[in-house]
Amino acid sequence: MNKQNQTQPTPMMAQYLQIKSEFKEGLLFYRMGDFYELFFEDAILASEALDITLTKRGTHNEKPIPMAGVPVHSHEVYLNRLIKKGFKVAIVEQTEDPAEAKKRGYKSVVNREIVRIITPGTLTEENLLEARSNNYLAALCKIKADLALAWLDISTGVFKAQKINENQMEAALSRLSPKEILLPDDWLNASHPHHFITNSENASFTPLPKAQFHFKNAEIRLKSLWNVGSLQSYGDFSEAEIVAAGILIHYVDITQKGNLPRITPIQQVKTGQFLEIDASTRRNLELTQTLNGHRKGSLLWLIDRTQTSVGARLLDEYLAMPLCDIQAINHRLDAIEYFINHSEIRDEIIENLRTATDIERALARLSSSRGGPRDLRSIAQALWTSCQLREILHHKSLPLALYEADEDLGSFGTLFALLDDAIVEEPPLLIRDGNAIKEGYSHELDNLRRLRDDSRQLLAQMQEKYIKQTGITSLKIKHNNLLGYYVEVPSKQAQNIPQKPEGIFIHRQTMANAIRYLTDELVELEGQIAKASEQALLMETDIFDQLTSKILDQSSLLEKVATAIARFDVFSSLSILSQEKSWTRPTLNETTDLEIHAARHPVVENALQKIGREKFIANDCYLAEKSRIWLLTGPNMAGKSTYLRQNALIIIMAQIGCYIPADSAKIGIVDRLFSRVGAADDLARGQSTFMVEMVETATILNQATKRSLVILDEIGRGTATFDGLSIAWSVVEHLHEVNQCRALFATHYHELTQLEKQLDHLSCWSLKVREWQNEVIFLHEVGRGTADRSYGIHVGRLAGLPNIVIERAQQVLDTLEGHRQKIVIDDLSALPLFADIEKSLSSAAPCSHKALEYIETVDPDNFTPKEALDALYELKRLSQEE
Repeated sequence: MNKQNQTQPTPMMAQYLQIKSEFKEGLLFYRMGDFYELFFEDAILASEALDITLTKRGTHNEKPIPMAGVPVHSHEVYLNRLIKKGFKVAIVEQTEDPAEAKKRGYKSVVNREIVRIITPGTLTEENLLEARSNNYLAALCKIKADLALAWLDISTGVFKAQKINENQMEAALSRLSPKEILLPDDWLNASHPHHFITNSENASFTPLPKAQFHFKNAEIRLKSLWNVGSLQSYGDFSEAEIVAAGILIHYVDITQKGNLPRITPIQQVKTGQFLEIDASTRRNLELTQTLNGHRKGSLLWLIDRTQTSVGARLLDEYLAMPLCDIQAINHRLDAIEYFINHSEIRDEIIENLRTATDIERALARLSSSRGGPRDLRSIAQALWTSCQLREILHHKSLPLALYEADEDLGSFGTLFALLDDAIVEEPPLLIRDGNAIKEGYSHELDNLRRLRDDSRQLLAQMQEKYIKQTGITSLKIKHNNLLGYYVEVPSKQAQNIPQKPEGIFIHRQTMANAIRYLTDELVELEGQIAKASEQALLMETDIFDQLTSKILDQSSLLEKVATAIARFDVFSSLSILSQEKSWTRPTLNETTDLEIHAARHPVVENALQKIGREKFIANDCYLAEKSRIWLLTGPNMAGKSTYLRQNALIIIMAQIGCYIPADSAKIGIVDRLFSRVGAADDLARGQSTFMVEMVETATILNQATKRSLVILDEIGRGTATFDGLSIAWSVVEHLHEVNQCRALFATHYHELTQLEKQLDHLSCWSLKVREWQNEVIFLHEVGRGTADRSYGIHVGRLAGLPNIVIERAQQVLDTLEGHRQKIVIDDLSALPLFADIEKSLSSAAPCSHKALEYIETVDPDNFTPKEALDALYELKRLSQEE
């Protein structure tokens, strides 16, 4: 190879390098025949991530070019693995017919372009998505002093935005669990005040230039998307919300190469609509996954009996965003109660739901031109289900939630009949695969298919004729993409083939063991077959496009059908679960009381039932003005953590509109739920267990309101005894005096029980135990009073510590308890409470400085360069005055 060939890339490689220069942030799937090929660094990364063979193809700059590839027919399997590992992938396809390329010259390369960029937040393919959960793409931004979050699932069209504050940022992202988060690129700087968020989520973060977060551009995009002159009809959005929403549409437009799927009008979520649950509380309570990351064992795993994927996603959304609106909650509870009281109707509905399909995602694929015949059949099946549900509920007196769902089912008999008549029962994935349209739907299509199939029959007859003419019984008529149809005979029989000009056979190709020929009539017949097949496929494609257009014309109504099916699924499944588990309907009110009788932990109770162990011990919880903080003591393994969690879970279940595992409950609406039950090191942030505990506790003390419920377990245990006791003591006082919220506070610091004498709204409770023959029996019952021992040594014995260690520990404990210096409670009681401390702090002279006051008045986001320089001079002048 000469030097010029070594340094100059081939035309194909030049094309690849040009396209790759347009997409540097991910892997390039470059279509070559039946494979997507990857080159250079992309090939190395893909071979490692996918465990596929790394080969070489040619050279570039005198070095071998690394290459790896995946088959086109199974590329989604590889895509799924890459996306889960956080990669972005650009799909490069041929955009012209090879025959057109040849017209430009023998060495001309077929035109190729990026047709789509696949990222974790922009998936639509069924095989790449989790059917039972949303796939959110989110965007965060700050405009002036306002923060906002917007989120979009392009696989369903769901689109929402919310104005948030810094304290709500992590909680909001935890609620959504987005797969990808867009944010301004300067947020990735370690010095940026919001940089912490990039370490707090498992999502993929995509930084975009800060200049793209522009209000006017975002507003124009959103208005253009829905062809409206104003966004006021969708909500009173802040500039930050509009920018966050607009950047989502911009990103989707870029990744989908202008081929936007249908996106529903944006909905505004307002603070106060939903029960706020911070990230650590969701994790501690194991709402959607256990602490070890599994779905099994979580609350969602237990309550999800839905039959459909749309129903499962709706239930997931309910659990992520419990309501604060009592009327809306009761509408959901009414629907569950109706199904409990009308089990025959419910069972018939569930039987029909088993055949329902995912109409939401089928619509999204069709609207983005990625749909196929299976999506049409899916929508037809969903419409059949909706017709059946309407028939079941005809003339029934329904509660409001079910009545509205019934109305949204609509009437689609005509559209269903059209789709059912047109699409075969088991259609191919892609329309180009053919045979998706039923025989009898189009007489013209049927005629083309007969011509195609008859021509193929003629091939068989022609083969028999050639065998008779040549006497070669092993003669075959075959086909490949290079030659088309050809006659093949073994090399040893070639002398019996009469070639032109004397015979009809034309030599075309010599193989190692066979010779291939053409004939004039074979070429003519191939043309007939190809023409008939091509025309039939074109007609099928045209019919498919017509049916898709009819569906998209009614997409708004079909989206309502999907939501209605989901609601019937959620309410009917929850009613069955409630009956099976003997759960009861809670009563919600506007007070700050919490009264739960005979409450159980739903997941723990289920586990005990599964293994046939003893019955779960139910316990009461009563938090009211006279006793809004419970100080809970008791030994290890007595059930404190379970008791704390079960009450928090019951609040959540009640406010999503679900029956609860208790004999009865009267619940004053909770606006925020905080739970700090257990902790672990946060190595990503370099934080110890105790630091994590303090950060979470600080969040609670800074954000809890009178309507909040706080669940705290063993505050202060991660440091020295007196340090921990001091912090725990102070935290209890702060909850009582400053936050004035409802709280369950479990502790092993028995000295804290003295606070009952000092704090009017605190009462002491404990987990009961019984000692018998030197053994401790845990009763798992909560009762009034305090515990004076933790029985830690007993737990050590149960865990298998050597007897000699147990005996020595007992000796040390006896010595310490006999000689320890008691905390002088009277001295502690004499210390000022928070009200007095706050008064003292507020009376101190505030730190004031003209320069600081000036900073509060300026808006650096809107500075011109000249104004920024003037501001610096002004700050310097003011700082020198004092």
